[in-house]
Amino acid sequence: MASPCPKSPEQSEKNKQYDRQLRLWGDHGQAALENGHICLINATALGTEILKSIVLPGVGAVTIVDDNIVSDEDIGSNFFLESSSKNLNRGSESLRLILELNPAVQGYAVQEATDQILQENPDFFKNFSVVIASSLGEKTIQSLSHHLWEINVPLIFCRSVGFLGSFRIQIKEHPIIESHPDNEQYDLRLDVPFHTLFDYLNSFDIDELDLKDHGHIPWIVILYKAVQKWQISNSNSWPMSRKEKNEIKEIIQQFKRVDDNGMPIYEENFEEALRAVNTSLTPTFLPVKIQELIYNSSAINLTKESSPFWIMCSALRAFVEAEGKGKLPVRGVLPDMTASTDHYVTLQNIYRNQAALDAELVYRKVQEIVAQLHCDNITETEVKLFCRHAHDLHLIKGSCITSEYQFSNTVSSYIARYLEEPDVMMVHYILLRAAEMFRSEHCRAPGEWEPESDIAKLKTCVSKLLTDISCSPFPKDDHIHEMCRYGGAEIHSVSAFLGGCVAHEAIKIVTKQYKPVNNTFIYDGASTNTATFTF
Repeated sequence: MASPCPKSPEQSEKNKQYDRQLRLWGDHGQAALENGHICLINATALGTEILKSIVLPGVGAVTIVDDNIVSDEDIGSNFFLESSSKNLNRGSESLRLILELNPAVQGYAVQEATDQILQENPDFFKNFSVVIASSLGEKTIQSLSHHLWEINVPLIFCRSVGFLGSFRIQIKEHPIIESHPDNEQYDLRLDVPFHTLFDYLNSFDIDELDLKDHGHIPWIVILYKAVQKWQISNSNSWPMSRKEKNEIKEIIQQFKRVDDNGMPIYEENFEEALRAVNTSLTPTFLPVKIQELIYNSSAINLTKESSPFWIMCSALRAFVEAEGKGKLPVRGVLPDMTASTDHYVTLQNIYRNQAALDAELVYRKVQEIVAQLHCDNITETEVKLFCRHAHDLHLIKGSCITSEYQFSNTVSSYIARYLEEPDVMMVHYILLRAAEMFRSEHCRAPGEWEPESDIAKLKTCVSKLLTDISCSPFPKDDHIHEMCRYGGAEIHSVSAFLGGCVAHEAIKIVTKQYKPVNNTFIYDGASTNTATFTF
């Protein structure tokens, strides 16, 4: 009697709950999220939509800072408020219902104004992973952004008015190890095979393979053998041009077995080799963006306060200059391919073992640096992850929102350049800024009381902003009229869409995976257009 098939290991309840997101950022990403603490300033409709999409995937804790009392307008636009919430604190009421989405998340409500906290307890913001702010005045957002920039806490400032929405990410320095590029290149080293790979590839003779092995050898072997044959008549060079790669394909076609009629027999591994010619014959080199990182002054002039990222970059540079011989550590990841289990497992182990050896060398160099600097230890797991993704490291260096509000020459010329284009989304940025200015001067949103009479006042704010950046006035007032029609109201569908976007960016920052927006995102719900700008 045949033995029963082995059962798949049972998933824990937690893994079942978070199954889909674990496929995106893994166990270590989930652990980072669960150690995160998000601060939301103002539980507006946009603010609660953001928090909803952060609480559901299981962030560790959230704190809402809001001294506002729930109004009828709040209940009408905010799904996380009830009729019974009226005249109660908006932050506490919103938090109560948001936490029902995920009991594992801890929540706190602070019933104080942001300005008061900045004056009386500025250290309050130090322990947050990210601060998210909505519906703040010009003066407050500048004070908050300056303070968070000084203490190096990421800030996401967002707005939702009518059909318009935007968010601005302020982050001083954000290294990303797992950037998850759309088109990840496999690190095969076919042009410079390391010792064990060289021996494995040269253990095959395509012409001498028996019928059983012919259709089951990995396409990497076929590709390597085709290049070897091509190099005999091409001075051992490497095929780079389209013509040369077509010649490689012709050689692979010659390797194929034929039937009794002289027609090539279809074998999936040979078809895979043909498809891989254009993508997998890339020569091994040290990418320019990685050179810039490992030779950055922050990686060379290390101190006790240097982040683990720069310490690992320094160790990586030492590896590249010594054992790596100008190359990064082997990644150790293979694509799926048609091959016998024995062949594939053998090849997989060759790459994995070499990756482990390279990572071990980098880890030793990290340990030496840590011992010299007397700084916090960096684990071997962290170093292995760093080496595996060393080909796609990314660093974002941001700018402070305060400098943007002061309209430096760089910012002014940047905005002016975009405003010259027809139907550009930068117009909405000016309108949102003008609406903030209007609120600061009149203590209400444009159009909140008298839409018609506020048009001229808002136009004055727009003209002042355009004068500050040396731009001519808008040829039409259509956008100004529309902003006054909004009356400062939040449309829930716009806030829900933008809230999901902001939550994604916050999760990217907390998990240090995927590239966050750098640095301004604008959404027009009427046309469903989006745009990003970097001030």
